[in-house]
Amino acid sequence: MELNERNIGCPYCGETILVLIDRQEAGMQYIEDCQVCCRPIVFKVSEDMSSNLEVRVYCEDDVV
Repeated sequence: MELNERNIGCPYCGETILVLIDRQEAGMQYIEDCQVCCRPIVFKVSEDMSSNLEVRVYCEDDVV
């Protein structure tokens, strides 16, 4: 298991939080609560052509 630390901005409260992203989660979507405001953040994890992890976060209502 390869964990990557990422700072993300909560789409609700705007606070920057540190999260651990598992490379095996690439191509997946999951929900993790914000460590500050406790609201559910939707994470979409993908890999680009250079095998770099890309992490996008959304409010629950914003997910398509």
